[in-house]
Amino acid sequence: MYKRTLEDTIKKNLFNNKIIILYGPRQVGKTTLVKKIFDDFDGEKAYIQCDIPSQRKQIAEPEPSKIMEYFKGKKLIIIDEAQLVENIGVVLKTFFDTYPEVQIIATGSSSFDLANKIREPLTGRAYEYMLYPLSVEEIIENESYSDFLSKQDIYMSYGFYPGLINKNNDEKEQYLSMLQNNTFYKDILTLENIKKPKVLENLILLLAQNIGSDLNTNNIAKDIQTDNKTVDRYLNILEKMFVIYRLYGYSNNLANEIRKGYKVYFTDIGIRNSVLNDYNTVGNRMDTGGLFENFVISERIKYLSNNGTICNKFFWRDKKQNEVDYIEVRNGDVNAYEFKYGDRNSKSINIFKDTYPQADAKIISKDNYLDIVKS
Repeated sequence: MYKRTLEDTIKKNLFNNKIIILYGPRQVGKTTLVKKIFDDFDGEKAYIQCDIPSQRKQIAEPEPSKIMEYFKGKKLIIIDEAQLVENIGVVLKTFFDTYPEVQIIATGSSSFDLANKIREPLTGRAYEYMLYPLSVEEIIENESYSDFLSKQDIYMSYGFYPGLINKNNDEKEQYLSMLQNNTFYKDILTLENIKKPKVLENLILLLAQNIGSDLNTNNIAKDIQTDNKTVDRYLNILEKMFVIYRLYGYSNNLANEIRKGYKVYFTDIGIRNSVLNDYNTVGNRMDTGGLFENFVISERIKYLSNNGTICNKFFWRDKKQNEVDYIEVRNGDVNAYEFKYGDRNSKSINIFKDTYPQADAKIISKDNYLDIVKS
C-alpha cells in the first residue's frame, strides 16, 4: 500500500472541531486511506459503509440522540460513500452541533452529489480534501526516483490508479475499461439521470481527441449534434465526477488577448487513453504533445492539491494565436508554463514574457517536468 500525502494532513487535523470531508473518483484509494486512519486511531471508533443499506439506515435520520445511541460513545466515526445517505448534510450538521467532541470523516465519490448535500449545512464546520489517483511525488516517495524514471512511459500510457500498479499491460487495459464503464455508465448515467447516453459517449470521445485544443460550447454542440444546454450540463457533470478539468483564458483585459473558450484535460491520463483505446508510449504517438501536456497539468494539479497550495489556473492566448499552455496566479504572482515534450524553444513564451514582464515563465519538457510536480 502506498502512503498518501493526505494521510498526515488529515491526521494532523483530527479533533480540531471540524468534520473532515474526503472527495475523489472511484478507485483512487479513499476507502484504503480512511481505513488506515481508522486502524491507526487508538480509541473508540466506528466505520459505516453507506453502500450497505442496513448501515446507511442507522444514520439516515437527523436525530442526534438516536445516532449517538447507535455509535455508543465512539470518538471517531468514518462514513464511507456518504453521498448515498439522504439529507447527509443535515445529518452531519445536527450531529456535529450536538456532539462536537466526536470526529467525523465522510468520503464521497461524487462531489456533484455530496457537495450539493453538505455545502450549505456544513458552512464553517468542515475541512474538505480531494484525493486524486497516485501522484508522481507519491510514487517516488514510496519507491525511488530511479524506479519511477524506469517506468515513466508506462505511467504516461496507463495512468496512476493504485489498482494498476502491480498489473501487466493487458490487465491494466482491462482495469481501465472496467473503470471507464463504471464511471461513465454506472455512475454518471444512473446517478445523474442522463437522458442521452450516446451524446455523452460522443462528448467524452471528442474531449479525448482534443486535449489542449481551444474549445467552446457552440462548436462542441454542433460536432456531436446536440444543444448547448446539454453540452454545458454534461461538462459540468464530468467535472463534478472528477473525470475532466477545464482551464479558462487568462487576461488583464488587454485588447489583443482572447478570453473566450476553454481547454479540457482528463484528471487521469490512463482514462483518457482508455477512451481512445490507444496505449502507445508517449514518443510513439500522433498526439505526443497533447498527451504530455495533459500528463504534466494533471500531475501539477495533484501536487498543488496534496500540498495545500491554492491558486487560480488558466491558459493564455492572444489574437495572433500565440499560446501559453498553463498559468498559475497566486497572491498576485504569475507563473507560466509552456509544455514541449522534446523541444525547449517557444516563441509564445517570449511573447508572454514581453506582455507580462513580472511573470515567471518557463518551458517544461520531458527533461525537467519533475521540477514542478514534486518537492
